[in-house]
Amino acid sequence: MLSIMWRERISGWTAEVTFHGGASASTLRACELALGQDLPHDLAELLRESDGVDGEYGLGLIWPAARIAADNLDLRNDATLAGLYMPFEPMLFFADAGNGDQFAFVMRDRPADVFVWDHETDSRTMVAPSLATYLEWWLDGRLTV
Repeated sequence: MLSIMWRERISGWTAEVTFHGGASASTLRACELALGQDLPHDLAELLRESDGVDGEYGLGLIWPAARIAADNLDLRNDATLAGLYMPFEPMLFFADAGNGDQFAFVMRDRPADVFVWDHETDSRTMVAPSLATYLEWWLDGRLTV
């Protein structure tokens, strides 16, 4: 599989983005160990190039590895949330929509598909067939929530 140059690709969709230094192998491994699962290949590759990608107004297009681990663990371990929502264990959240909704991979099915979790209704809807498509559609306005 050819390496995807994520910075170049994302910059082609928008100039309203901030990249960060790439995540180290140890940072990615710590994230995976904390979550008890491997990161999807494309997400890990993107994080190696930029440990998080911020959109316009600081929107978390892709969270840094440390936030991916922390937010997922918080959702999975919060007893109050467990009483309100379906289980979060199958999901791997990696971005937010800026309105409380969050984007995730469902790790039990095809971890390439991107879902949006609606925090008000607890619905989980597939919105893109890949990380690249999620980014392209979100940045060009084809994907809205």
